[in-house]
Amino acid sequence: MIFGRRLPAVAFDVALAGLVALVSVAGGPVQPGGWWSTAIGVGMALALLFRRVRPVAVTVVIAVLAFTQVALGWAPMLYDVAVLIALYGVVKYAERLRDGVIAGGVAVLGAVFAAVRQPLPAPWYYTAIYYTLITGAVWLVALNVRTRRQYVLSLEERAATLEREREAEARAAVAEERTRIARELHDVVAHSMAVMIVQADGARYVIDQNPETSRDALKIVADTGRQALEDMRRLVGVLREPDPAEPVPVPPVRPVPDLAEPAHRRPSVAELPALLDRFREAGLRVSYTVIDGPVPLPQALELTVHRLAQEALTNVLKHAGVGASVEITLEQAADGVALVVVDDGRGHLPLTPTPPGGHGLVGMRERVSVYDGSLTAGARLAGGWQVRAWLPLPAAPATGVIAA
Repeated sequence: MIFGRRLPAVAFDVALAGLVALVSVAGGPVQPGGWWSTAIGVGMALALLFRRVRPVAVTVVIAVLAFTQVALGWAPMLYDVAVLIALYGVVKYAERLRDGVIAGGVAVLGAVFAAVRQPLPAPWYYTAIYYTLITGAVWLVALNVRTRRQYVLSLEERAATLEREREAEARAAVAEERTRIARELHDVVAHSMAVMIVQADGARYVIDQNPETSRDALKIVADTGRQALEDMRRLVGVLREPDPAEPVPVPPVRPVPDLAEPAHRRPSVAELPALLDRFREAGLRVSYTVIDGPVPLPQALELTVHRLAQEALTNVLKHAGVGASVEITLEQAADGVALVVVDDGRGHLPLTPTPPGGHGLVGMRERVSVYDGSLTAGARLAGGWQVRAWLPLPAAPATGVIAA
């Protein structure tokens, strides 16, 4: 970059101006006006160096020099091509097309003036028409280039705007999902705290009469506290931003209606059949297979599985339509739980299609990342869509006593 301009553009303008100056100097001894005419040509050449950054000013300078040349009675010279170059530049680079239109009108007047002042045996208007046709052709070429240039610039600006909007929508989706996770964090922790308080109060009342019962209650308090602490660490870790970004104005995200439970409920895997019944009532054909594992799932993990199934079924209803067949498989293993949702994509879509740009997969990935799990989603070769989530179980709490 040189003075804010790209090097190839600067080199081209320098070469163009040098060529005009060379023609002016070469014809100095023999051309009409002699070295005074050469000075006009060199002045035009110097003005062409700024035709991209100051197109209007360059056109004014060259027009004044050209009218001076004609007024002195000197015939058109080879360096007068600078007039056409300046006209091309003002049409292409001026901020307003009005400047190019004015420059074109002035160029036509100059062509007529030059034809009248030039002594030729043919009628002056023949020469005027010839000069006008050349000027009009250059003006139209410049207008076409200007139109294409503005079209490309508008496409680049639109692409940049869409990219910014896409990033803003993704941030909004993540923020919305984290807000929901925060509510669920409160539900999980509040439930655990309630259990701990009840067990601790019971142990305090019966510690003298029934020490064995008190020990069992205290063990429940310890296990529940460890599990709640682990859940809280996982969820708070997702909500914490590693590098806080600058505040960006975020457009509101259009809420997508779903078949959600009331905000204060704590859905679990045991409630999945009731959730499936609601989607069956909405028009889906849902089959459900459960492969139980050796250990029960933590409360927070059950809630995540429930939300993943709910979001996957909501997407099937939106994109595959009423009447689609869905197979849900929940397999619990010793080290984790797998949820697979497969649909055939053969439902009946509504007359008004769902607007694109939903963030269901974004929210599902956010939930799965809480447990360092994995989520894959995509189209099936046989038709329809498949979602597969794997959530590893957290490490079992230690049984030893930890001194405070």
